[in-house]
Amino acid sequence: MTPPTFARRLIAWQKQHGRRHLPWQTQDPYRVWLSEIMLQQTQVATVLDYYPRFVAAFPDVHALAAADQEAVLCLWAGLGYYSRARNLHKAARQVVGQFGGRFPDERLQLEKLCGVGRSTAAAIAAFAFHKRETILDGNVKRVLCRVFAQDGDPADKAFERTLWTLAESLLPEQADEMPAYTQGLMDLGATVCKRSKPLCHACPMNDICQAKTQQLVEVLPRKKSTAAVQQQSWYWLALFNADGAVWLERRPQQGIWAGLYCLPTFDKLADLHAYAARFGISDTELQESPAISHRLTHRQLEITPFSAVAKNQAGLSETTGHWVTPQQMADYGLPKPLSRYLAARDNG
Repeated sequence: MTPPTFARRLIAWQKQHGRRHLPWQTQDPYRVWLSEIMLQQTQVATVLDYYPRFVAAFPDVHALAAADQEAVLCLWAGLGYYSRARNLHKAARQVVGQFGGRFPDERLQLEKLCGVGRSTAAAIAAFAFHKRETILDGNVKRVLCRVFAQDGDPADKAFERTLWTLAESLLPEQADEMPAYTQGLMDLGATVCKRSKPLCHACPMNDICQAKTQQLVEVLPRKKSTAAVQQQSWYWLALFNADGAVWLERRPQQGIWAGLYCLPTFDKLADLHAYAARFGISDTELQESPAISHRLTHRQLEITPFSAVAKNQAGLSETTGHWVTPQQMADYGLPKPLSRYLAARDNG
């Protein structure tokens, strides 16, 4: 199969069967960039819920750049991979400060933005500026590995370079076809050439797919070796005041849930007891709740919450945290398991 054949088939299929009514399908580089960052490691259905609220709060790059990080994280809460939100905020300030508020239209320049790698930069360049740049995310790698029977170790850099070269050779000649072609790659991998139970009968490459001919569809692409999941125990202390407000502290700017507000968190139960004692709370006054299991990418958190009323609040400084009422909770970016825990208490 020649490269033009692949591009022509894909574009024709996308125009007839692809997704064409997503809210970020526009030439506005700000909205394209925002959607591409949100869609990293996140399903379209989830992003469809967050994207409109984010655009309503920050309609352009200037509004996002002018916002506080806390406001950005608050709207991002629950979407996961919070480094994306922090990088998004930094990149908005780069666009305003370094590029005069206008997104650069070349991939190499776009790659200078925080949180923007080669594939994301290519997507922005293709959708917003019709540049002949190829994307190569997980969905695209799967399509290429199957259609062209590319067999290699996904962790091998040389194999990845081979896929980049192949992807570049398949680009359509006409620049104005780049949005449909790029969207077609995304749609084909996400809706037809799926990881498991691919819909080969609905694929525009069905009769020319080399993996299908060689009965390798279930084999390719090769799976990455699974990283070991680290088990980690945490202890939360939910301190409430007489008005029913809970004490929240901002997480460090590095690590799990960086920059979000959370309950005081401890690796050791003894440290939680010592912290509680500062506020006149004895061990017997701490109310233990059932443990919460929460899976991160390579980590399994086992969180045991304890709660109590803070008798002595002298050690709590507004420079390190805030008393937050249930009515104010929506104004704070909270990790998803904490939102569920506090909601369950309020409803209980």
